[in-house]
Amino acid sequence: MIRISTANSYDTGINTLMQRQVDMTNLQNELTTGKRVNQASDDPAAAAQAERALAAQGQIAASQSAVAASQTIMTQTESSLGDAGNLLQSARALIVQAGNATLSDSDRQSIATQLQSIRGQLLSIANESNGAGTYLFGGQGATQQPFVDTPSGVQFQGVGGQMQAGAGTNLPLTTDGNAVWLSAPTGNGVFVTSADPSVTDATIDTGTVSDPSALTGANYTLGFSVTAGVTTYAVLKNGAPTAVTAAPYVSGQAITVDGMTVTVSGTPSSGDQFQIAPSTPTQSVFGTLDKAISDLSTPGRTGSQIAQSNSDTLESMDSVMNNLEAARGAAGDVLNSIDNETNRLNTQNLAATTNQSNAENVDMVSAISNFQAQQNGYDAALKAYAMVQQLSLFQYVNGN
Repeated sequence: MIRISTANSYDTGINTLMQRQVDMTNLQNELTTGKRVNQASDDPAAAAQAERALAAQGQIAASQSAVAASQTIMTQTESSLGDAGNLLQSARALIVQAGNATLSDSDRQSIATQLQSIRGQLLSIANESNGAGTYLFGGQGATQQPFVDTPSGVQFQGVGGQMQAGAGTNLPLTTDGNAVWLSAPTGNGVFVTSADPSVTDATIDTGTVSDPSALTGANYTLGFSVTAGVTTYAVLKNGAPTAVTAAPYVSGQAITVDGMTVTVSGTPSSGDQFQIAPSTPTQSVFGTLDKAISDLSTPGRTGSQIAQSNSDTLESMDSVMNNLEAARGAAGDVLNSIDNETNRLNTQNLAATTNQSNAENVDMVSAISNFQAQQNGYDAALKAYAMVQQLSLFQYVNGN
């Protein structure tokens, strides 16, 4: 027979009450904080899971900040390139106007002045800051003004490439200004034609590629001779004679040389020369305008010289405009990528937040139910202990 002393009964009752008080306190703390894991000892596995989720949220927040920075700058870049495109379109219209044969030298000088103003506005855009100490078109050297106007033309003093936002996003914070503003292809993109300055009564067009497989990448010269009123031309390749030595010339008739077709029009003089050279990525927005301004400011040019200058300038203008439009399109592509990246990071952040919540947050319905159960149990234990405490031998004897 097991005997349980009154003291032991008291101790057991007190321990039960104390444990129930601890359980109720823990549940009250969970209800107050909304968390079932307030310290690692509450649930080590869940605490570790919550810590990993919190670390993931920190990484995601850093990436979101980088994405936001890139979005702000690329939005500004895209807008600036749009403004530049509008200015170049205005400049092109002025150049077309300057080709009007009825205009005087004074009229063309007035157009040159307008082009000079547009050039200044474009240079301001090219040197535009993002408002945070760096330049939109500075490339990797974005902390200094990227373009400087020198007597020989506008020069790029930045560093090629792009600065990136980092934080695992690889999104740009700058644009390579040299590639955007100074590196459009010359000519038609494959080759470029030009007339020697001494040519006064003939022009050459921009040409087309008639046979890509025949292209050599060499430099060619069309040299004209006039003998007894008959005009012929010879073709030099890299300065050396070719099989074409005295071909008859007909104004406006196509001339094909190693896969390239050009048209010379007008009346070339003996000794006149036209050049055909490979295209290079060196056509500058500012160089194009500088040449146009210089040509329009030169008085006494012949009609052929004016026509040749306008044709060359319009070709160059179209090239730099296409280059800027391509850069604007690239900025738009980045903005689309930013939208996708933003959605991806938001999804990841929601998942990490959910994981953290699942690991450490309390189920309020379950917690309230548990608390009420614990409270009822505590009240029952308290009443039982009170009844045991009142029980004694004297009370037993008196009760009988």
